[in-house]
Amino acid sequence: MIHVGIGYDVHQLVAGRKLILGGVDIPHTKGLDGHSDADALMHAITDAVLGAIGEGDIGQFFPNTDPRWKGAPSRIFLEEAARQVTLRKGRVVNVDASIIAQAPKLMPHVEGMKANIAAALGLDPKKVGIKATTNEHMGFIGREEGIAAMAVASVDLPEE
Repeated sequence: MIHVGIGYDVHQLVAGRKLILGGVDIPHTKGLDGHSDADALMHAITDAVLGAIGEGDIGQFFPNTDPRWKGAPSRIFLEEAARQVTLRKGRVVNVDASIIAQAPKLMPHVEGMKANIAAALGLDPKKVGIKATTNEHMGFIGREEGIAAMAVASVDLPEE
């Protein structure tokens, strides 16, 4: 039986941090602020996968109050979401995500993001969709104050 989950994440852009999205280090003057590496794309996908299996969000598995996750690569979180699916004898079917950022241009990095996400989830990269768009200079994203990501995931779980 196919189950679908949705995820959303947003982080503030700040000086002095690397910009990591989809596990790719993207050259930019600012990076995303957060307890881990603040990879909003992987966080949104993690939440989507966890939601598809009826679990809570990333913060319940990896609280930002836990020093173990300080600066942690978000791939760990995505791999754990995939492990949770496997524990339920299921499989991730596909994920689709959108990144909303005014700058920098992200399309040159999408193939690397897809490869990283597919590897963390045990998927063929063709089962990972990633789009990038701007916010047409509107709001905090348009003012380059932050970056957001949203994702959906489908998971095939055995019927109970």
